[in-house]
Amino acid sequence: MHNLITDLPGIAVGHATDLVLGSGCTAVLFDAPATVAASIRGGAPGGRDTAMLEPEMTRQEIDAVVLSGGSAYGLDAAGGAQAWLREQGRGFRLREALVPLVPAAIVFDLLNGGDKGWGRFAPYRELGYAAAQGAVHGGFPLGSVGAGTGATTATLKGGLGSASARTQGGLLVGAIVAVNAVGSATIGNGRHFWASPWEVGREFAGLGMPAHPDTRPFMKGAPARATTVALVATNARLTKAQAKRLAIMADDGLARAIQPAHAPMDGDTVFAAATGTAGAGVAVDDRALALLGHAAACVLARAIARGVFHATALPHPGALADWHQRFGQAATR
Repeated sequence: MHNLITDLPGIAVGHATDLVLGSGCTAVLFDAPATVAASIRGGAPGGRDTAMLEPEMTRQEIDAVVLSGGSAYGLDAAGGAQAWLREQGRGFRLREALVPLVPAAIVFDLLNGGDKGWGRFAPYRELGYAAAQGAVHGGFPLGSVGAGTGATTATLKGGLGSASARTQGGLLVGAIVAVNAVGSATIGNGRHFWASPWEVGREFAGLGMPAHPDTRPFMKGAPARATTVALVATNARLTKAQAKRLAIMADDGLARAIQPAHAPMDGDTVFAAATGTAGAGVAVDDRALALLGHAAACVLARAIARGVFHATALPHPGALADWHQRFGQAATR
């Protein structure tokens, strides 16, 4: 176990990172089409093909999910991933037509100091292709990579995080997230993470909670555009309606780890995917789904903290400091 979403069989993750641009994207590929739904609770979301993920819509399974920087320009990254999948013969086939299904969600990172003078066409389609092409089933980096490259929070550099766990019933659940919140993942102006009660070991320094938490909201100044976008996944076999409930419950992990969350300026979106690799013999009744949703919320909260903990400041003048720059090695003792 790598404490990553790729601990689930049948899931591969690839990043495309451009530090000069100050942005990037992340592609999550399913070896076999997965059942996917989404919870969209931010006030300013940006997504592609999210409507087809509703339980009443016809298509039941999709091929990949893309998380990207670039605001609305970043939606082109899904087209790049789609092109790579098509080259591999992947997608929904109808006679001679082949259409890979790749929903996506984006974060706003256009004002972080990177060079956004890309000319007529934004580079995200090529970044999406590169991310899909480089996807791996094992370990992958966290922090200022992929969709987390240009991410920020109210107080510290944001980033790309991931975590995994096994439920009481033996099912696997994992999360991957680009943390670019209007709010803060840390408490007050200090080093402690809101997600501390759910930390496993010392995955983000093992600091616990402060004796007297500063509960005041810390937010980016106006005009603020942000968004935290995530995917949680399980190896359970779920219906689309069950996947929707999993996404809704997992979204609570975002609210545990970021304060405030789901703001009018956020586009917070959480996808939930069920790969079904655990086999048909693993029943998911209402109680099992509740436990799975709780585990997904905990894993997402941990992934958010890990994304901020592993982030590094962008190499641009005036770039927002990262956690280690602000608090130094003494913070981890």
